[in-house]
Amino acid sequence: MNLKKAFLVVLVVFGVIPFVACKEQEKKQVEVVEKTEKPNIVLLFVDDWGWADVGYRNSLFETPNIDKLKSDGIDFTRAYIPTPTCSPSRAAILTGKESIRMEMPRHISGNPEEEKYNFWPKDPVQMPSINYLPLEEITYAERLKEFGYYNAFIGKWHLGHEAHYPDQQGFDEVYGTTNSGHPKNYYFPFFKPKDDPKGFLKSGVKEGDYLTEVLTENATHFIKNYDKKEPFMLSFWYYTVHGPSIAKKDLLKKYQDKGMEGKYAHHGAMVEALDNSVGKVRKALEEKGIADNTVIILISDQGGAYSNLPLSGGKKGGNTLGEGGARVPFMMVIPGVTKAGTETSIPVQSLDLYPTLIEIASGKKCEDNWIQGKSLLPIVKEQKFDDRKLYFFRSYEDQYAAVIEGDWKLVKYHSGKFQLFNVAKDISEKNDLIGTGLEIEKTLKEAIVTWEKEAVPVYKK
Repeated sequence: MNLKKAFLVVLVVFGVIPFVACKEQEKKQVEVVEKTEKPNIVLLFVDDWGWADVGYRNSLFETPNIDKLKSDGIDFTRAYIPTPTCSPSRAAILTGKESIRMEMPRHISGNPEEEKYNFWPKDPVQMPSINYLPLEEITYAERLKEFGYYNAFIGKWHLGHEAHYPDQQGFDEVYGTTNSGHPKNYYFPFFKPKDDPKGFLKSGVKEGDYLTEVLTENATHFIKNYDKKEPFMLSFWYYTVHGPSIAKKDLLKKYQDKGMEGKYAHHGAMVEALDNSVGKVRKALEEKGIADNTVIILISDQGGAYSNLPLSGGKKGGNTLGEGGARVPFMMVIPGVTKAGTETSIPVQSLDLYPTLIEIASGKKCEDNWIQGKSLLPIVKEQKFDDRKLYFFRSYEDQYAAVIEGDWKLVKYHSGKFQLFNVAKDISEKNDLIGTGLEIEKTLKEAIVTWEKEAVPVYKK
């Protein structure tokens, strides 16, 4: 090889090296993008937070952070819980299934390790209700793991004792889960020792600590210190604003001065503490630099225990399937997808979150054919969303089932009574249209009978 030829070879070799190196670098950058393009997800699930317990609907409440979240994303103004009560609402959001299909028409009570079912003294049909979420049920955490997500759980579970805790249902780490559906006090000590067997809320806390703040501190610590390559889903399920209504002491007077009396003033202050928590979670995401790649969802497990005006009914009083008991606040921010300040009045249910989460995580249509939930992404993207019927079922008192189709709602009672409302025109459900000759009455009565035959377990006495 002569000198000129050798020189050309050297030029080619050294020219190729940086080209190859550049290509390798580009490949690595693409890999990094692929690893980080899936969004993180934060689900904030509140207990007994009423549809009207928010500043943008009721000026008695001060919720600037929640108001901001609503204005940043989409607000589902007609969001419902299929079984509006503690445990069934949790089972439905986790699995995408109507909880009655899992034998859970009521909240868990007693000792699940000793009693498979519980009974309610005032239930006129004495229907059994299972005392835990069966481990064979598939949760959104288990499905998201298939798409490379790390799942963290903080707070109230109420779907069984230790053998059925979140770490048995797809969650990689757990904090704050107890055997109890609510604390005995929002100031430390929060729970009786037997109710916190894992000791989550015994160590690292002290007298004067407030439960909502302790859980929020753990949520923000998780976000700020998260260092894994995979995207995360944080399920932060609050105990607040479930009773006992015990306000943060520095917030209480403000609500008393607003004219809110007794425990209702405590409730108002608890909602503000919730709002502060939502703000701290969002701030942690911003400080971590991941707010632009994190989905935030805020929803309640059932209607409020206090005033739900202008809605009728609520958690208490025998009208839990009224709009005040079954309709809840629900908002969502998906960066780059949701349009700021949008609202939809399309009726949806909490079990729709399961397929929505799967589609966000996978980028593909959810094909899980055992669920009743339906992805909300078409609504978010302003695409076609087919009409459907939404069903409700609980078994505590005479009122026990309902069906919604569009503007119409039929309520059914064990005693044989029915009610029919146009909840779009009559949000307070004051004008019962049953027996007025409307075709929709016949349609919905036939639909609910057919649905009960399919969905409601039949027990042999």
